[in-house]
Amino acid sequence: MTDVIVVGAGIIGAACAYYLAQEGLSVTVLEAEFAGAGTTAAGMGHVVVFDDDPLSAYSQKLLWSLAPPDVGLDRCGTLWVAETPDQLSMIGGELLDEKALREAEPALRPGLAGALLVRSDGVVYQPALTRWLLAGLPVKEHTRVERLDGLKADVIVNATGAWAPALTPGLPIIPRKGHLIVTDRVPGLCRHQVAELGYMQSAKTLGDACVAFNVQPRSTGQVLIGSSRELVGWDASINRDVLGRMVRRAVEFMPALAGVTALRVWTGFRPATPDHRPYIGAWPATPGLWIAAGHEGLGITMALGTGRLLTDLILGRPPAIDPAPYSPARI
Repeated sequence: MTDVIVVGAGIIGAACAYYLAQEGLSVTVLEAEFAGAGTTAAGMGHVVVFDDDPLSAYSQKLLWSLAPPDVGLDRCGTLWVAETPDQLSMIGGELLDEKALREAEPALRPGLAGALLVRSDGVVYQPALTRWLLAGLPVKEHTRVERLDGLKADVIVNATGAWAPALTPGLPIIPRKGHLIVTDRVPGLCRHQVAELGYMQSAKTLGDACVAFNVQPRSTGQVLIGSSRELVGWDASINRDVLGRMVRRAVEFMPALAGVTALRVWTGFRPATPDHRPYIGAWPATPGLWIAAGHEGLGITMALGTGRLLTDLILGRPPAIDPAPYSPARI
């Protein structure tokens, strides 16, 4: 019998499986589709630190120190752009005035108040990172799990993201749809990951559909454009009104995007929680069941930290960061 069964081969499940296997435990991963599908495949791949969440900083450091090859790692930094001077106090970072911002990102419109540059941030091609984490582990793809109580292992990890409540009733995780656009190749159009500071507010508000400017350079020379957030259940259709608002917002900040061809548009579902923190830890109602889900838009950033934190908790050793803010017992 295997020691651990991880349900879900997205990047969160992959990171949990990776660190548990590193400790010598036998780990099997079960996936309804294929490794890196679902929310992982639909995301932007940003690796960003938020000052109010130690898990993001911890996880980012783990990724940069691990530095796996051939997964599209690019420490391009993030520019948090301010429309007004008061926004510049929202996060920590290297302050760029309007002139320095124009030098850093010439394609941005003039008249912006400035930006905060976080040099430690970057991007990764998350499907490749997921596959790297799972290399050498038994992964049973196209194996849909309907019930957890039929699985035979000492430890079961529910890492199925927005789908987690179907296997663990009572988990307050809901799907939050987002749109993304990838463009034709336009090398040099943007040099950093660039987002408006208003993005943070939209990410932490569970309400009406909202959009925020967020672009990301890819190693192919393409640009990834986001972002939107909607609470529409599991409706995966493209909302042309929301998409139009998202595009107009992007062009407002970066006018050159108006002349760039969009190659593909898609939607995905972020696993959202009421307090915008993931659930990482033991599920109190079921001995042997552990949860690693609910990361919303920070699953790529927080993946390695989640895997390491959960592994420490399962093995009963003190983790590097306080696990209490992420405990499922807080529900």
